[in-house]
Amino acid sequence: DCSAASNTGDYSAASNTGDYSAASNTGDYSAASNTGDCSAALVEGKQSVAVVTGYDSKAKASEGSWVVITERDNAGTILAIKTAKAGVDIDADTYYKLINGEFVKC
Repeated sequence: DCSAASNTGDYSAASNTGDYSAASNTGDYSAASNTGDCSAALVEGKQSVAVVTGYDSKAKASEGSWVVITERDNAGTILAIKTAKAGVDIDADTYYKLINGEFVKC
């Protein structure tokens, strides 16, 4: 909990499972994932993906990269999962979460 994982290499991954944690990656073709509640994932490299699956979590991606965000209720039940391409479907370099199945800026 309350931890961080970061990576700067291309084709790499940063992953975290703790609540209130962060995973970040600056390499191209990379991934940042976080499964903890109230956590964040971000990617700054090209053609990368940021994934969050915990309750009340958020993700952001640089232009041309992707986010995958899960919305859960406070019991942990999955309500929605959506993907978006930064700079196309959502704003790049901006944190988003899902509320009622829709992307909302944080």
